[in-house]
Amino acid sequence: MHESGARIAETSLLWIVLLPLLGAAWNGFFGKKIQMRFGERAIAAVGCLTVAASFLLSLRAVLALPPGGAAADRVYLWFGAGDLHVPFSLLLDPLSAVMALVVTGVSALIHLYSIGYMRGDRGFYRYFSFLNLFVFAMLLLVLGDNILLLFVGWEGVGLCSYLLIGFWFADREKAAAGMKAFLVNRIGDLGFLVGILALWWSLAKHGVFSLDFRAMAEGIHLLQGDTILGVPALAFIGIALFVGAAGKSAQIPLYVWLPDAMAGPTPVSALIHAATMVTAGVYMIARMSFLYSLAPQALAVVAVIGAATALFAATIGFAQTDIKKVLAYSTVSQLGTMMLGVGVGAYAAGVFHLMTHAFFKACLFLSAGSVIHALGGEQDLRKMGGLRKKMPVTFLAMLLSTLAIAGIPGFSGFFSKDEILWNAYAGPHGHWALWLAGVLGAGMTAFYMFRLLFLAFFGECRADEVAKRHLHESPRVMTVPLALLAVLSVAGGWVGIPKVLGGGNHFHHYLEPAITAHEAHGSHALEFLLMAVSVLLALSGIALAYHFYIKKPDLPVRLAARARGLHRLVENKYYVDEIYGATAVRGVLVLSRVLRVFDDFVIDGLVNLSGWIGRIVALVSGWFDLVFVDGLVNALANGTIDLGRRARRMQTGAVQTYVLAVFGGILALIALYLGLGGGA
Repeated sequence: MHESGARIAETSLLWIVLLPLLGAAWNGFFGKKIQMRFGERAIAAVGCLTVAASFLLSLRAVLALPPGGAAADRVYLWFGAGDLHVPFSLLLDPLSAVMALVVTGVSALIHLYSIGYMRGDRGFYRYFSFLNLFVFAMLLLVLGDNILLLFVGWEGVGLCSYLLIGFWFADREKAAAGMKAFLVNRIGDLGFLVGILALWWSLAKHGVFSLDFRAMAEGIHLLQGDTILGVPALAFIGIALFVGAAGKSAQIPLYVWLPDAMAGPTPVSALIHAATMVTAGVYMIARMSFLYSLAPQALAVVAVIGAATALFAATIGFAQTDIKKVLAYSTVSQLGTMMLGVGVGAYAAGVFHLMTHAFFKACLFLSAGSVIHALGGEQDLRKMGGLRKKMPVTFLAMLLSTLAIAGIPGFSGFFSKDEILWNAYAGPHGHWALWLAGVLGAGMTAFYMFRLLFLAFFGECRADEVAKRHLHESPRVMTVPLALLAVLSVAGGWVGIPKVLGGGNHFHHYLEPAITAHEAHGSHALEFLLMAVSVLLALSGIALAYHFYIKKPDLPVRLAARARGLHRLVENKYYVDEIYGATAVRGVLVLSRVLRVFDDFVIDGLVNLSGWIGRIVALVSGWFDLVFVDGLVNALANGTIDLGRRARRMQTGAVQTYVLAVFGGILALIALYLGLGGGA
């Protein structure tokens, strides 16, 4: 039974990855003509069905997988060099199973929603092609059986994010946002590549010539005691890999691309923020848990950066007025919470929050997209209000997902966030300061998310009259995915109810065979107390938002006027983009100009000087050759010709002349003889 289940899983793996790729290729190569001839439905059918089929195959493979087991499909030998042989191999274990279901399941709903949202767009075929390609790259990342294949998927999602964020590339600002995401991620990817090379080099020194996850896990203990540049090798590799994770998962200081990624279509934002790109860093650290568990210095870096990101991004969410920007900073904050989880060694808790976050963040973004769709593209919260009566389904979905992200008991976000906070305090790598940062970030999240909800759906509608007349609920093709995601936002966390609340931590135990586990230690009373503090802060945040934006809506304006400097600082995101622009970006520009001057005047000058000298030498050489060498040869040839010409005159052909010459010669000889004889 187990063997047949593993066989079913193995045979499904390649098709799970390939189907979205085939959809991307079909719509990419033939989509334009198909859209012109058969309309958008033909494009949407291919785009949606390939991802839906990939989800069904993933579900079948996961259900067939033996408990705690794994299935691998070695497709072919990718390349070999010396003792290193890297196969193109796919792996389904509990960790990649969770990721495959999240990626394909949430992506399928986002694809369905996109049919309504992107209707009428001239690039409809291109959009679905890119969307399919994004899912393919993410599946390659999570199902790859070695770190090089993971890196291929890693780069693939980076490319797709560039294509989709800058989808409306005719708009210069949107195209620049795509470029920004691409460039910032290249910085992180450089660190990731350094980590991979250091890992390979370190393992090869001990005779481990493999980049396969399982082989590396077996040999990683050999690196204990090794150093790289004076730093413990495991810490060096872990931190280098985390630089890559910080880029993909938008951590300080590489988070700045994510809020600008809102320039793409809203379903793309949902895909990036919930199911694909930003989860890659958290997944990678969980996958490499065998390494991080032996590198406490690297874990400390991950935890501190994660906690700082969670807190920092939450404060920015307070003052944003663009509905998508609020959600973007909430994503950065939630990713910080996930990093805090894996940074304290609670890898299962980090992946658990990744999963629940995928449900409620996709729901939040698609709800925001529904609002923007109804308001004709308006994204400013100050021009919304009172939408709950006109858009009841969207409102309910937004309400449930907001309760989930706020960490209200019973909703999915509560269970996953609470497990992280508990481990941040009582885990073997935890610290009370990390817990405090996490719990404050959670309380702030509750405040600004309910601020968004109250501003958009309660009070009087502040939209213009034209927008008010066209206010309507979104079509069913958009509300059905919303409803399904809302259900998951509520119930998605019930698979991981902790023991202290009567559950069995099933999600945690499911992942145990695939990741290194660390247990938090503490009494039930302490866990209840920490949980109560977290819930109390969340409820306080909601109450404060209600007081500010429902009871006394003029109060935030008055407070902002009193603390104008602070408000402006937060509203402008602490001027981080401006600081980057004035330092890093300007520094790079100045350096590029200096290098250009150096190139123009030094490098080009040396090249031009050498060319000039070469020309002079060639001229002198040519003159010498022409005058002396060629002159001597020509003089010899001309002399010979002249001599021949003169000798030729003697050949007249007249016999009399010849007889006369003979006679003259005889006389000359006689005279010579007589002269010589007379002399003697």
